[in-house]
Amino acid sequence: QVQLVESGGGLVQPGGSLRLSCAASGFIFSTYIMAWYRQAPGKQRELVASISSAGNTNYADSVKGRMTISRDNTKKTVFLQMTNLAPEDTAVYYCNAKLHSEHSGSWGQGTQVTVSS
Repeated sequence: QVQLVESGGGLVQPGGSLRLSCAASGFIFSTYIMAWYRQAPGKQRELVASISSAGNTNYADSVKGRMTISRDNTKKTVFLQMTNLAPEDTAVYYCNAKLHSEHSGSWGQGTQVTVSS
């Protein structure tokens, strides 16, 4: 059974940084595509960044240069390093795991990120 547990969210001032973590269990982590999505109030969930089993990364245009996704296969954890945060980054951030890109995959419970002064 796939389990994904996000952590690291919180309240941060504009320009600040946060590092999100997603601890995975119940599947062969190294073979899965891992991704971070976010959903702001009143908006659809959107892809923030993804990383393939080979380590190839993909980012939404809105976060390029500010956020970095990485994975540690030995710890079965995926990270999202977020820098220069802005109020528009405020959202619930969700971890996603999928074996194939066309799958919807499995979701964590989400972690709230609030960027406000």
